[in-house]
Amino acid sequence: MRVLFVTTEMDDFVRVGGLGAVSAALPRALRPFADIRIMLPGYRDIIEQLTHIQIVGRCPAFAEMPACSLGRAATKDGLPVYVLLCSQLYDRPGNPYGDESGRDWPDNDIRFARFASAAAELAMGKLDKNWAADLIHANDWQASLVPAYLAWRGSKLPSILTIHNLAYQGLFPKDSLRRIGAPESAFHIDGVEFYDQVSFLKAGIVYASHLTTVSGTYAREITTTEFGCGLEGLLRLRSDASELTGILNGIDESWDPRSCAQLAQQFGAGDWVGKKANADYVRKQFGLAVSRGPMFGIVARLVHQKGIDLVLAAADEIIDAGGQIVVTGSGEPALELALIDAHRRRPDAIGVAIGFNDAQARRIFAGSDFTLMPSRFEPCGLSQMYAQRFGSLPIGHQTGGLAETISDGETGFLFSKPSHESFLGGVRRAFEAFMAQDQLDTMRRSAMGRSFSWSISAGSYSALYRKLASV
Repeated sequence: MRVLFVTTEMDDFVRVGGLGAVSAALPRALRPFADIRIMLPGYRDIIEQLTHIQIVGRCPAFAEMPACSLGRAATKDGLPVYVLLCSQLYDRPGNPYGDESGRDWPDNDIRFARFASAAAELAMGKLDKNWAADLIHANDWQASLVPAYLAWRGSKLPSILTIHNLAYQGLFPKDSLRRIGAPESAFHIDGVEFYDQVSFLKAGIVYASHLTTVSGTYAREITTTEFGCGLEGLLRLRSDASELTGILNGIDESWDPRSCAQLAQQFGAGDWVGKKANADYVRKQFGLAVSRGPMFGIVARLVHQKGIDLVLAAADEIIDAGGQIVVTGSGEPALELALIDAHRRRPDAIGVAIGFNDAQARRIFAGSDFTLMPSRFEPCGLSQMYAQRFGSLPIGHQTGGLAETISDGETGFLFSKPSHESFLGGVRRAFEAFMAQDQLDTMRRSAMGRSFSWSISAGSYSALYRKLASV
């Protein structure tokens, strides 16, 4: 079965959030089931890393979208990758979505509509004369117009849209409709219109054959007013028609502390001397005081969703009780500055590294006793899975994927509300477990024994692919 997996991030080349990890791992896990090929925009970082790109097709200019070429290459392990080559749209500094100061590119509607339009053409067999898709799998708002372009061009090709985070919707002024060559007739409440704007994500929700999201709990949550971001009515309709499925993400096999090359010292369950060696390394790296108390790690995008403000509000209590906090990530400038300020006030107890480095993240998971995840909502979350495999017990809000992957009191701690007091309740339970060595040992062993294999997710997706292709 031929599947085109359309995404704007892939850890092999470029990563902003969890989508990059999923896009690197899920297609690889699906290879036994399908001829799966990835399509990416031709960002500067990707072009520089691919050694040989063969031009297989060309897209003429369309509406206000420039002409572009389609290149085919492969990852080091042979996974086929298509890249859309258009230097005026994708050859830029910054990240895939915005400039170096974090502002969205003003022409993101053109950038990602051009990408989606070309993906639809490729899937329909109009770009690579040697390949067409039986099914197309689009991811998040940046690829959400793929099912729409298929529909607008009269194609019956089945499509899946995976919603990784409903809060990011790709909203643009009505004028975008003309710029991206969408029919005027699509601008209504049952089409792409959302409060008099064009919503890329809504287009995907309307036109895709099937919707998935990244945990069963989140699939239910997004049909409610609290988590539906204004789209709950439409999502409820798709859910009631059995066209919305939650499939939990996995993590790849490299998340094994017994073999992970980036750690200060490898270790397994029960080897707490090895785990302590990683804690000592992290304390030294971040200039923290020598301590017998617990270390709380945070590896996250530093945004309001992740509850970083709750951690800042609880920091004094954590430190006064003998804890230390180590943070790595990047995101909203105000939260970055607040964390840097907290570090300046307590450099002995709070370590902060703005930015993301995979090796450093792994060492924080390996060295920390607990991982803080007070997210206001969390579609799936990967950090709690990484943390458990590395013996760092997650403290998470009982929402989305956190509720599904943390066994409260067994492999971590769940708290009920994204509030200061509820979060502190979880933190206090962690301190109690830390003081009870037998309980801590049992919980760590249980956490490290959990399996979050991608093969489970791949099996679910493969079954869904076959079902949609047979309709």
